[in-house]
Amino acid sequence: MDTQKHYPPVFSFEFFPPKSDEAAAKLRETTSQLAVLKPRFCSVTFGAGGSTRERTFETVVEIQETTGIEGAPHISCIASTKANIREVLQAYQSRGIRHIVALRGDMPSGMLSAGEFRYANELVEFIRAETGDHFHIEVAAYPETHPQAPNYAADLRNFKRKVEAGANAAITQYFYNAEAYFRFVDDCEKLGLALPIVPGIMPITNYSQLARFSEACGADIPRWMRKRLEQYGDDRKAIRAFGLEVVSDLCRRLLEGGAPGLHFYTLNQAEATLGIWRNLGLGMPA
Repeated sequence: MDTQKHYPPVFSFEFFPPKSDEAAAKLRETTSQLAVLKPRFCSVTFGAGGSTRERTFETVVEIQETTGIEGAPHISCIASTKANIREVLQAYQSRGIRHIVALRGDMPSGMLSAGEFRYANELVEFIRAETGDHFHIEVAAYPETHPQAPNYAADLRNFKRKVEAGANAAITQYFYNAEAYFRFVDDCEKLGLALPIVPGIMPITNYSQLARFSEACGADIPRWMRKRLEQYGDDRKAIRAFGLEVVSDLCRRLLEGGAPGLHFYTLNQAEATLGIWRNLGLGMPA
């Protein structure tokens, strides 16, 4: 895993754009709590077909301008036109944003056409053609295979296309099997793909929510974990304690195995990420 080594490790946090004033206030509290950990960047997600485009823009700009931490908007290309994407890129450039997470995204319900982009590699190519090296581009990686890919080998080829189109780094879908990540990285290195592949980390605080997410995105919850979580029923405290232990152990193993950092899917909450951070002994500001 030589191509993965990056010292010191890079840490980042992901948020979703708030839908109400109350949610926006909660997110500001969360970002202020996590900003003291000095992450490399904070990313903000993007709704299907650009349905949260304005809120994503506002949230990214606010995070960067109020915390000084680099904001990284997700840009989804499905159901978009080149003119749409060009406008979005220019808007981010004008506000000093230099980091992007480039994704294919999900087709909005009821839409029959994918638009002018079909795949994320086409979006990466377009961003490079329009903006040169202005943006640091992250792309998605799927150690356990994208749920719509026909097989692992085909998914690996899709990832290679995104890298060759101009990606700087990748963030994985979350997983709980470290071996899946290490195998994926090894297979990428065999293809000559020398870029940081940062594990995506999903803290466990709510089992029914996690099961729903995992069913949708194809992330495997190992049988032993599922059985333990089912045993706790509605005992939220026990679920959180177990989740903290399991995910901290996963993160420790990933970092010790050479992962270049960790990207936390915070779900706009600080507590679980802070708990993992403390368990890893990463240090807290005075």
